[in-house]
Amino acid sequence: MANSHDHSGHDRGVAVHVHGTTDKKRVLIAACLTAGFMVAEALGGLFTGSLALLADAGHMLADAIALGLAWYAFHLAGRPATVRLTYGFGRVKTLVAYTNGIAIFVIALWIVYEAWQRLLTPAPVLGGPMLVVAILGLLVNIGSFLVLHGGDHESLNMRGAILHVLGDLLGSAAAIVAALVILATGWTPIDPILSVLVSLLILSTAWSLMRAAAHVLLEGVPPTLDRDLIARDLETTIQGVREVHHMHVWSIDGSSNMATLHACLDEGVDAHKAVSAVKKRLASEHGISHATVEPEFGQCADEADDHDHEHEHEHDATAHHSHHH
Repeated sequence: MANSHDHSGHDRGVAVHVHGTTDKKRVLIAACLTAGFMVAEALGGLFTGSLALLADAGHMLADAIALGLAWYAFHLAGRPATVRLTYGFGRVKTLVAYTNGIAIFVIALWIVYEAWQRLLTPAPVLGGPMLVVAILGLLVNIGSFLVLHGGDHESLNMRGAILHVLGDLLGSAAAIVAALVILATGWTPIDPILSVLVSLLILSTAWSLMRAAAHVLLEGVPPTLDRDLIARDLETTIQGVREVHHMHVWSIDGSSNMATLHACLDEGVDAHKAVSAVKKRLASEHGISHATVEPEFGQCADEADDHDHEHEHEHDATAHHSHHH
């Protein structure tokens, strides 16, 4: 029995680890698929004179970069923290998402500008070859979507990657529609019009990515948590905690959360017990795995005039009080 139990425990550990590495592999496969086809689509766009194809290729370029960077971020995040980078490399993913968002913005704006030029002076577009390239593009995107879809949906990095490929799917679909319209009616302005729609879609993707990333970079409270509610919860559930203040809650990479806080304790409470109770509560109830808790009796160290003597007397409440002028 002992042996089989040990085995299941081992399996669990492996499953967690495998999720990380398969995510990494998935992202790499999607990146290669996207990059490979992006070249084909750009050439197709130039050959057929279709801006919708070029727009989709531009989108795929941004995505290939994004996916490549996402892979690199997974690669780096596995590295342990260093003396200089005490939190490790988890934030690389967030920086990547942010930078990538900016790059996509530029591409989308270029497409809008180009489309405007084409609406003023329409250019001929070869509908047949355009349709073939667009359909191939759609198949490639469906492929990379299926590859990514099996991954972890909580991670910002994977969410970013999936968003990209979804946007690509729509881009290819738009190019197919434009090709069909051109084949049926010969009305070429449909091509720049649809390319603008694709670029708007790219802009919205970029914007949502950048917002999520900026929130993490600005040490924002993770969207799933509410700092004030957590502070009130600690005050009501943990014995001996009179008040919680100077509380900060933030996230390193969008998945692991941290907190720091000051806990004002009632006289005669065991500080060690109270602090570990606070930490346990944060971990079990609020998903905050790493917390730094500063216990206080009487006056808050950050507001005291006699800063230097504060800690000498912290354990001894009576001495502490007699010391205040």
